[in-house]
Amino acid sequence: MTTRAASRVSLYGTALDGPLTELYERMRRDHGPVVPVEIAPRVEAWLVIGHRELLHLTRDEQYFSHDPRRWTPLREGRVAADSPLMPLVGWRPALLFADGAAHRRMRSAVADALGRVNGHELIRMVRATAERLVAGFADQHAADLVESYARLLPLQVVTELLGLDEENGARLVETLTTIVAPTVAATGANKRMGQILLQLIAGKKRRPGADLTSWLLEHPVGLSDEEVLHNLVVIIVAGNNTTVNWIASTLQILLTDPAFRSSLTRGHLTVDDALDLVLWRQPPTQNFPGRYATRDLRFGGQDIRAGDMLILGLAGANADPEVLPEDGRPVVGNRSYLAFGAGPHGCPARDPARLITRTAVDTLRHRLPDMEIAVPEEHLPWITSPWSKGLAKLPVRFSAPQLAADAPASGSASAPGSASAPGSASGSSSASGSSSAWGSSSAWAWGSVAPGSAAPAPGSPATPPD
Repeated sequence: MTTRAASRVSLYGTALDGPLTELYERMRRDHGPVVPVEIAPRVEAWLVIGHRELLHLTRDEQYFSHDPRRWTPLREGRVAADSPLMPLVGWRPALLFADGAAHRRMRSAVADALGRVNGHELIRMVRATAERLVAGFADQHAADLVESYARLLPLQVVTELLGLDEENGARLVETLTTIVAPTVAATGANKRMGQILLQLIAGKKRRPGADLTSWLLEHPVGLSDEEVLHNLVVIIVAGNNTTVNWIASTLQILLTDPAFRSSLTRGHLTVDDALDLVLWRQPPTQNFPGRYATRDLRFGGQDIRAGDMLILGLAGANADPEVLPEDGRPVVGNRSYLAFGAGPHGCPARDPARLITRTAVDTLRHRLPDMEIAVPEEHLPWITSPWSKGLAKLPVRFSAPQLAADAPASGSASAPGSASAPGSASGSSSASGSSSAWGSSSAWAWGSVAPGSAAPAPGSPATPPD
């Protein structure tokens, strides 16, 4: 890169303290739509925060590849094997790291499998899980909605979608809750996750069900067991992290913005409007690696060299003055945000992801109608990384929970991968091949993590474009 080190913006450590919106504004003022950054000491990249430039980046596979083996620092050995960056930039047989025909092959399998999930059944599944979680803490009249709700719900839903039985569903949830940092414990948990999923794949090859694992295995593109494994990790890790942040941030808006909550109660606005507001202001993934330049070029006013990494600045592009009204506030109903990316690698799972998040928020809102935040908003703790910003805690209190008549009492909730799950051994309540509530084009993708390597921490990228 030609930009002097002194002019690069640090995208790690204390540089991320404070409002990220102000950081993006300074970047745009000082550097324009493509910003020279460091994502670790002496590890350089470009952050694309111009809306127009990001669209170009996501749509042009000729000049910008997904294959991290092109990245110059990686080829030159400047990124250590144990670097926290490796789960993001180490090549895996997953659609995140593929271009062209290879990408279309894997994407079609994941998209078709997710497109076979019955949307109405998914709503039922999410609602039932939400009811169980609320019943588990309702008698305490207080809860941390991140720890006791947002972090658990997506995990429990995805184990059902995978077709895990009760015992292994519970094991996977327990394992995934351990994968919170690149530590020895996390590495061990990641190995256990790999073992659980390999056992699941072997079982589904013997006895297919109406579940995502079976649908990936039987897809006509003929994914190998290794490819199925890595794409299952995509669905689990990526889908979970994104949904946790989206649920928590939406609940935060409803709890801290009285005008918005009043408009929602009176029917002037909807939960979907709150979901959109989060995707504009605070997308679950702020920045996402990566694209790799295939040749030298001039882009966004910068000289990009072959092998340079370009990062999708999703939050920064959302705040581009060129696409916002003069007052800088997104218009209700406008969904032109880039939270899900764009182009051939855009995330077509925006509808099922929205369905899960909307159902989770709506169920909680109706079961705890008088809930209120238990600390001043400015005291809420956050988990911040170069890739995302999510709530660490969201403490609330409430006095009159309105539990569903059939919600299980505290401690009696069935495991997330219960026998009633789609594709479980005892039968499926979701028919194979039934049409989804969102249509047939549904898939979300992130990157893949090898079973023996450290998984992304909560601040890692979540479900962005693949």
